[in-house]
Amino acid sequence: MKIKELSSKTGVSARMIRYYEEQGLLKPNRTSSGYRKFKLQDLVIIRHIQFLQETGLTLDTIRILLPFIVNKEIKIEPCPLIVSTLKKHRDKIKAELSKNTRALLLLDKFLSDTTVFSSIV
Repeated sequence: MKIKELSSKTGVSARMIRYYEEQGLLKPNRTSSGYRKFKLQDLVIIRHIQFLQETGLTLDTIRILLPFIVNKEIKIEPCPLIVSTLKKHRDKIKAELSKNTRALLLLDKFLSDTTVFSSIV
């Protein structure tokens, strides 16, 4: 598929797809006339990139992790720096989740109390 079709299917702009290629995240084949020719696997890779970016990971970190995600045959131990970085990121997400959960409970309590008060008045 050409870049326009891949862009349409993923919702990622052609410019961003070219950037992913520049960053070594995508490696499309080229036609004899120089057009990029993407495979279905590239669509899957872009979806993984989008998901990982939504978790707050940088493209540099995603570039390191991507081979482990898309190629299940790779079975090597990641370096301690990667493991440490991912654990810190996970801990940050957990802390934010805990904070947001407490905030949600307080808001729900306030709203339920307000609803009870409003129905009395």
